[in-house]
Amino acid sequence: MNVLELQKVRKTYQEHVACDDVSFNIEKGKIFGLLGPNGAGKTSLIRIITTITKADSGSVLFNGVPLNAKHPSQIGYMPEERGLYKKMKVGHQITYLARLKGFSKKEAFNQLDYWLDKFNITDWRHKKIEELSKGMQQKIQFICTVIHNPELLILDEPFSGLDPINTNLIRDEIYELNKKGTTILFSTHRMEQVEQVCENIVLINKGKNVLNGPVSDIKNQFKEHIYQIDFIGKLPENIEEHVTVVEELESSIKVQLIDVGHANKFLNYLLTQKTLVTGFNEILPTLNEIFIKIVGGTSDE
Repeated sequence: MNVLELQKVRKTYQEHVACDDVSFNIEKGKIFGLLGPNGAGKTSLIRIITTITKADSGSVLFNGVPLNAKHPSQIGYMPEERGLYKKMKVGHQITYLARLKGFSKKEAFNQLDYWLDKFNITDWRHKKIEELSKGMQQKIQFICTVIHNPELLILDEPFSGLDPINTNLIRDEIYELNKKGTTILFSTHRMEQVEQVCENIVLINKGKNVLNGPVSDIKNQFKEHIYQIDFIGKLPENIEEHVTVVEELESSIKVQLIDVGHANKFLNYLLTQKTLVTGFNEILPTLNEIFIKIVGGTSDE
């Protein structure tokens, strides 16, 4: 079942088309990546999904029902530009937003204690937001976003400003929420993070979705039959008569082959030449390489 379905969503701002018939589905319980260069239309889509704005045309379904004013209570959204009240104390900030999500005063304080203890930041309770570093504010923003246990969690650059330790902390928490059933919509320009976290992606460019599907399928779609071969000793001197050499090192070589059948033949050739092969692996393109190939090197930075 899909928690979210977008069909031919279109949004314009005067003469600018921000979203041009964008369509994709997010399956319940998945971690889904929304990717694209700066100005591609990602933020406009997120604003439509969170009901901040409305689409000019097309449809958006939440659990099979047209998106309506009741659905934001089931959605958690952490924008790239953080929305904390700088003069408010941490404890007041978290409980205030929890109450807005429908929690009783007692429930809000119980959740506050739970999350402060979980992140080992109980000493921050009485600190003002403006007294915290950017990374610390990020953790408070994350707590405020997930405190009501949303069914759909939208994270826009969630690791921005975090050191490696806190990045791992937030990443582990995302995984834990997902294991408990939360569907994650993850928007970032860091392709290596997408490969680590996301199962499916949609790539938006100039308002249109140009790539959509499971990460593994997309990487296979763009593979160029590049193989890395690890060996001991020497390779045959006439190896370039059989393959295109991409990179050659002391004990490994990268070559481009025609297809899988050619790979099998080439491996047999090496063995008949008494080359001691210790590794023979296909190198799939990274999402970053695919991203650059499709959008021409444009990035969100």
